[in-house]
Amino acid sequence: MAKLYFYYSAMNAGKSTVLLQSSYNYRERGMRTLLFAPSIDHRAGPGRIESRIGLRSSAISLTPSDNLLTRIRTDHRADPVACVLIDEAQFLTPDQVWQATDVTDTLDIPVLCYGLRTDFKGNLFPGSATLLALADDLTELKTICHCGRKATMNLRVDAAGHAVRDGAQVEIGGNDRYVAMCRHHFKEALADPTIVQHRPPVA
Repeated sequence: MAKLYFYYSAMNAGKSTVLLQSSYNYRERGMRTLLFAPSIDHRAGPGRIESRIGLRSSAISLTPSDNLLTRIRTDHRADPVACVLIDEAQFLTPDQVWQATDVTDTLDIPVLCYGLRTDFKGNLFPGSATLLALADDLTELKTICHCGRKATMNLRVDAAGHAVRDGAQVEIGGNDRYVAMCRHHFKEALADPTIVQHRPPVA
């Protein structure tokens, strides 16, 4: 029986790299994969997945109103799908996570989701919360804080590198906006946001 997988981490743990490698492994064996990328994350362009080390692929742009089960079932009938892979899965709606379980349970297609667990305040994203509740397999992809400990938190910073404590849950950005940290240094940064945590690269 197929399973729903959730691979979660802080920023910069290589989630997109692992996703693209997994898709490559299937395709190398002649099996078709479907890749999805939420439309809200347009850093690599609409319908694109791109890793920090340069790997990239086209993907299906997914909006909050899209029904995963309907879309995948239609594709699967036209040309069998061996695996579904979803990047930035924290942006899935709770309904879409339930639809992903329908893909595994009724179509018997594994669904691999890759995303952040928490936002810049340490709160769960709705999509991640639902994945943590429903996924068959949970795997943490690890990255490190500047101190060498495991990074579990995502600190949002402004253009000067100061910690940001308030704002909308979703603000798309990469290394220019977020720093992966251990919980200790995350709390320390929020307690004194005047300390520069990250300096933007020199142009």
